[in-house]
Amino acid sequence: MNSYVFDSYAVLAMFRKEQGHEIVTALLTEISAGKSAGYICTVNIGEVYYITARKQGAERAQLAMHALMHFPLQRVVADLDLCLAAAELKSRFTMSYADAFAAALTQQMKATLVTGDKEFRAMTGEPNFKVKFI
Repeated sequence: MNSYVFDSYAVLAMFRKEQGHEIVTALLTEISAGKSAGYICTVNIGEVYYITARKQGAERAQLAMHALMHFPLQRVVADLDLCLAAAELKSRFTMSYADAFAAALTQQMKATLVTGDKEFRAMTGEPNFKVKFI
């Protein structure tokens, strides 16, 4: 069974109907049908909230959170192991700390990261890391 980790870029692209939103929607449909597994880190959920609040206001951010809580994704709380794995990636690659959590979770779950963020290209060849660009 395929497993996917979604970063904030993918979720925001879907909400805003930006490039790649069809891919995100198709993957969420696949996950909802039980054909694949899907994950998102709580740190990336917070990132969706603050980006939405900053650009569109708190009310829209609350609506985004309500919708996101109904996605067929397992929410993974950032425990110490995930924090340290993210910190290790952040120390080696140029990426935001929130993106490091998505990357570390992808490795932990041996999944494929769903994103449009090209900074993840630098991780090509890393163990247990695959990326699907939207």
